[in-house]
Amino acid sequence: MKKTLITFSLLLTCFLLKAQNKMALPDVLQTIDTSNPVAKMYAAQIRSLDEAAKGARNWMPTEFGTGFWMTPYNPKLWQKGDNGATGMGQYMLSVQQMFPNKKKQDAEAAYMEGISSIDKEKVKYELNQLYADAKKNYYEGIVIQKKLNVINENEKLLNFMIKDAEIRYKNGLDKLSAYYKAKAELGKLLNMRLMLENERKQKLIRLNTLMNRNKLQEFEIDTVYSIKDFQGTAFDTTVLSDRSDVKSIDKDIQLTWLQQNAERMKTKPEFGVRYEHMFGLGGMPMQYTLMGMVKIPFGKANRLSKANVESLRWKAEALSQQRQIILNDASGTATGISNELETKKRQVKLFEENIIPALRKNYQVMQLGYQQNTEQLFTLFDAWDTLNKTQLEYLDQLQQLLNIQVELERTLEIK
Repeated sequence: MKKTLITFSLLLTCFLLKAQNKMALPDVLQTIDTSNPVAKMYAAQIRSLDEAAKGARNWMPTEFGTGFWMTPYNPKLWQKGDNGATGMGQYMLSVQQMFPNKKKQDAEAAYMEGISSIDKEKVKYELNQLYADAKKNYYEGIVIQKKLNVINENEKLLNFMIKDAEIRYKNGLDKLSAYYKAKAELGKLLNMRLMLENERKQKLIRLNTLMNRNKLQEFEIDTVYSIKDFQGTAFDTTVLSDRSDVKSIDKDIQLTWLQQNAERMKTKPEFGVRYEHMFGLGGMPMQYTLMGMVKIPFGKANRLSKANVESLRWKAEALSQQRQIILNDASGTATGISNELETKKRQVKLFEENIIPALRKNYQVMQLGYQQNTEQLFTLFDAWDTLNKTQLEYLDQLQQLLNIQVELERTLEIK
């Protein structure tokens, strides 16, 4: 009883460890979201721009001054005369402050606060590329595992044929014509297994790299996958306008108008005040100066701002046309990929429902005939060889189907 409990506990532990080591595709994508440096890099960059925007409503620094004012070079003249005449010269303290135009500040703040909105869309675009890369490698890992399963199954069938042929040859019931072909094919299968195992490791290394983990960390790929249905979807501007690169251009256009408004506000006047206090020398009374100031850009001073306003208008027009180009290209690409996806679906379905079942039945018939001595090893081997190659071709077609789906999801930015 005790041994039974220990055995059961060990089996349960192994099962749980295996379950914990398995990563489904959504888990991989979620890990990329939280751990890949790309998201953290853009988050820091966005924070940097947002912090810089806080200084948009700054004032010009207060200016202070001190020194002699209208003071003779001859120090003797600074002193009060014997006859009671006051001396000449003054010592001055001054302060000056310009007050920013509030509309100008609001326009500059709106522009600076909008800069980070473009990076917020750029990070979505970069993550979408990482998702597509992860999906492609994950699906390739699934197909590799399925190919390894086919190889394992066919290795057993070949070993059966080889051992049975050896027995038959010893008993004088068969020839060795197909025996050595089967032995050679067994070697090819073993070689293919080595190649596929290496490819599987490369896919895990790439996935670990995308997840920012130990590159050699082993985990099991879940072989469950789904083929999505996009038939009947209209890939028009309504669907494609949600793409991050399109939204990025939308934000850039908005930013251009904000920048244009900020340039236009530069032509607005700014006001200031200047106060000066003079200490008279040689009995001269203290005096002060209080002046209001205004900066009024006009004439040549306005020329640069007006040129920038006109330049930004044409920049917005160029961005609008760029947006239309992206939407047009994306619509054509998505439509073409969707049609290719539907064609590939039908091809894969033919393999699954017609071709492979028929070849498997053919092999089973040949195997039965071989066991009943009505078929030779050569015909059995030929039936096996056709089935084996067709199964691998089917998995290649499945890989192409999954890759096409990944490209369509990349185009539509589906996670």
